[in-house]
Amino acid sequence: MTSRRRWAARATALVIVATGAAVLGAAAVAMAVARNVVTPPRRRTYDIEILAVDHDVHTVLLSRTADTIVNGRYSLWFDGDRGHARIGEVLEADERSVLRRLDSVQRGDLERASHGRWAGWWYLTPADLRVPFSEVGIVTPVGVAPAWHIAPETDSHDWMIAVHGRGVTRAEGLRAVEVFREAGHHCLLISYRNDGDAPASHDGRYALGDEEWRDVHAAIAYAREQGARRIVLMGWSMGGATVLQCITRSTLAPHINGVVLESPVVDWISVLRFQAAETGLPPAVRDAALAMLSSEHAARWVGLAQPIDFERLDIVARSAELSIPMLLLHSDDDGYVPSDGSVALAAARPDVVRIERFAVARHTKLWNFDPERWNRAIRVWLDEQGLRAPDVTTAATTGRTGRSTRPRATGSPSEK
Repeated sequence: MTSRRRWAARATALVIVATGAAVLGAAAVAMAVARNVVTPPRRRTYDIEILAVDHDVHTVLLSRTADTIVNGRYSLWFDGDRGHARIGEVLEADERSVLRRLDSVQRGDLERASHGRWAGWWYLTPADLRVPFSEVGIVTPVGVAPAWHIAPETDSHDWMIAVHGRGVTRAEGLRAVEVFREAGHHCLLISYRNDGDAPASHDGRYALGDEEWRDVHAAIAYAREQGARRIVLMGWSMGGATVLQCITRSTLAPHINGVVLESPVVDWISVLRFQAAETGLPPAVRDAALAMLSSEHAARWVGLAQPIDFERLDIVARSAELSIPMLLLHSDDDGYVPSDGSVALAAARPDVVRIERFAVARHTKLWNFDPERWNRAIRVWLDEQGLRAPDVTTAATTGRTGRSTRPRATGSPSEK
């Protein structure tokens, strides 16, 4: 073999090896992406710099991000989630930082913290609401899951069951207690498999609502055993996907009278494609990750006991199956779960679905941005559906100030 031929053969071999390595590398990345989608987070990302704290004037200076620049009231977790502060309105801002009101510090030393993470929580436990509550256990297919039960002030057979989103706990639903309790509803804030409070499933993985709905089914059964006659389900983000699976698959769906969803996932494929694009993930790697999650054989590689049925999770495609009145609350600048799915669902079933669109509120933080509008939208919708407890005086159509508070036209973007 001539020298030129030997070099050509070596070059060909190197190309083959490099191509194989690239394929294996892409497969490894796809598997990591797939695992991340279904694995409950154990380590948090502290991406906000805490630049200065002044307790004398009650301010905190933070790095500017898409979340920290939005007005409203929020949670700031720090020190490995051992510390928590409540952050109020924006006072000043420049290109790099945001000065905000420091409402209070519940625990930890904020002055010693250098980084934190932003959240839509405000209340940490029902005790923060200063209302009586009890800890109850709901028997689910994976074991007894803890829940908070907050009773209304008057006797009622109306219940609201709150289903939190991915990577958080039942405390997320505390923001909804005021408006539902005001309407005479018992509030049941549940935990579900793999959320850190409820028992884990056998595989310890999220099913994106494809299995978690069974725990919501158990919560409905519990509420009915406690005397519930009318039930509203409320879900946030993945909790919204879980609620949608429950009302389309549970034998107890006929006992659900209404659904309220904030920033819900109504079509996982669209959401995961959006998130992949936001992180710059190549489409081929993204599609390989989705294939692993939905493949009966490859699902085991990412730790799933059963593959995820993305077609079953696409409620826009299944919109003809909906019959329960539904209120969707979503922000067009969500940044994590695009509002497109909610808009498409409302357009497909305007007879059943109403949408209240915000323009600037981010993901699952609509209450934080504008609690008055958020509460008003739910209050009016409950009244129009006849879901206010009979003995509770209605003020929804006039509001507390006597002005009309009927929601804006369905599908029209708007701000406060």
